[in-house]
Amino acid sequence: MEIENIVANQIFIKAREGEGGKRSKKWRKILEFPHISVCLPLKEDLDLNYQYIVDQQPIGNRLFRQFCEATHLAQHSLAFYDRVIEFEISKEGKREEIHEDISPKYLDYLNLENCSTLESCRNPPSLFTNIFEDSIRETKKYLSQEPFRQFLESMYFKRYLQWKWLELAPVTKNTFRMYRVLGKGGFGEVCACQVKATGKMYACKKLEKKRIKKRKGENMALNEKQILQKVNSRFVVSLAYAFQTKDALCLVLTLMNGGDLKFHIHNMGTAGLEPKRVIFYAAEICCGLQHLHKNRIVYRDLKPENILLDEHGHVRISDLGLAIEVPEGGTITGRVGTVGYMAPEVVENKKYTYSPDWWGFGCLIYEMVEGKAPFRARRERVRREEVERRVRKDNESYEGKLSAFAECISLCREAAISCCLIQVVRSIHQFINDRCKPIFIEFLSVKKDPTQRLGMVRGESDAAAIKASNFFSAGPIFINFAQLEAGIFSPPFKPDRHAVYAKDVLDIEQFSTVKGVNLDPDDPRYNEFNSGSVSISWQTEMLEKKVFDELNVFDADGGPSDDLIEDLIPLPPVQPLWKQVLSPCCSKKNGDEQKQIRRIPGDTVTYRKNSRNKTSADINDIIVAPDLGHS
Repeated sequence: MEIENIVANQIFIKAREGEGGKRSKKWRKILEFPHISVCLPLKEDLDLNYQYIVDQQPIGNRLFRQFCEATHLAQHSLAFYDRVIEFEISKEGKREEIHEDISPKYLDYLNLENCSTLESCRNPPSLFTNIFEDSIRETKKYLSQEPFRQFLESMYFKRYLQWKWLELAPVTKNTFRMYRVLGKGGFGEVCACQVKATGKMYACKKLEKKRIKKRKGENMALNEKQILQKVNSRFVVSLAYAFQTKDALCLVLTLMNGGDLKFHIHNMGTAGLEPKRVIFYAAEICCGLQHLHKNRIVYRDLKPENILLDEHGHVRISDLGLAIEVPEGGTITGRVGTVGYMAPEVVENKKYTYSPDWWGFGCLIYEMVEGKAPFRARRERVRREEVERRVRKDNESYEGKLSAFAECISLCREAAISCCLIQVVRSIHQFINDRCKPIFIEFLSVKKDPTQRLGMVRGESDAAAIKASNFFSAGPIFINFAQLEAGIFSPPFKPDRHAVYAKDVLDIEQFSTVKGVNLDPDDPRYNEFNSGSVSISWQTEMLEKKVFDELNVFDADGGPSDDLIEDLIPLPPVQPLWKQVLSPCCSKKNGDEQKQIRRIPGDTVTYRKNSRNKTSADINDIIVAPDLGHS
């Protein structure tokens, strides 16, 4: 291994492991709240309804809860809501215990208009039904009325506007530190990066503008960005930032440190994965496809190298370059994907909706079990036309692991190997024979007709039918999908956090220079791509990295801090004498009172009461306030 690769890996690992302590020394200045007078105009452009601010915005939700706690308003409603969420993700025995706790503690205090709703909450719980669904709906209705109206008039909403102002700040390459290259795609490299202000690690996918233009991929790049921005799922890589440089369009995405499924299937010993991992990964991928389909997005490129593991062992769908939105009530066409994983209807260029994704899902499960793709052996040299013929006409074979496990049982018996080992081998054989073969048949064999394929009902995606299959409910691991979607289901495998699951830096091929392509810097698609922070991801980052806790402070007595008082306008800081001498323009006031003042952390900030009807500020109106950056 070259010294360059060792150094690159060590720097990357050090940054990754010391994430929280890697903030810029100027992070408080970067994330300094402006005076509320600067932020108030945002109200005209923001969505101010309950569903958006409280249900969809992580910081909006946190501030609404802080408001309710401070005013002792709707506390029972919020506590009830949290307890129901806990009820929904718990196992059967625990659900009964929580149900018994909810009934006497909360129901009598809630503003439930419908008595039948109240009675249904008192019924015995069932593992597969949500008896609190109606009461939660009514609770949200109550919260969205008077409590939310009062929130919009409070200092907590003003603080929300300040956070939104920070969120909308321009994003450039200087927002990040860049680390080693992790891989490359069709249009450019993917490297690790870190947000200077928070220390949060991401992956930066750089799409070279000249390479995009040469292949006429501008619309494809913009489409990927728009789809990533639309989807918010723990099972699909999240877009955090989108910006441009002179030479590239950059997508800043969830950093997945655990490598891709292709590496784990083919480079970690015997090809294929153990049953627990197969079922777990299949469940998370199923949830990811379900979330995409709910947003009317068909993925169209499901294969092992596009499924990435994070440091905890969870997987996410990545690389949405071929994804496309399906029109309401319509179909699409397009012969796109990867040879060997494309569904028959795609190969034949027929119309489809979401069926290609469930075909790819079957191919993926097959490869995780058998250690090879169903219609093309690893490293097999075969023409594209032959692979496509197999996809259309042939059934998948079971000559690999299936026969190998049968032979292994026979050999174990002949060698008088322990019954325990025989039982382990037999259980794996049974897993493949009883649970995998039926689902392969549903996805791949007799279901080459997309209308009959598992996961499809009258042209629409039906992930619920797949989740209810035997594949996830019996055997070495039982999938509780409520816990899985809440992120509290423990993965059966955890990657080594000290390893770098990527090729050596020197083994990643360099792109050749693109010649003969002239860029148009005024291309409107570049500006449309350059949208900056993605709201949910940015707010989640502020909460995860504890930045919110450190900056979201109010006055010592619980009242508004000076930057939230509209009548207190920040005065420009006093310039050092040498600056006044060298730059006379620095001393000009010219409306500076109304502009955002950027201060050095630790400075004293001077506020004065708004004196619209005065010719000069009275000396008693001057107030000295400490810098909020040092909360």
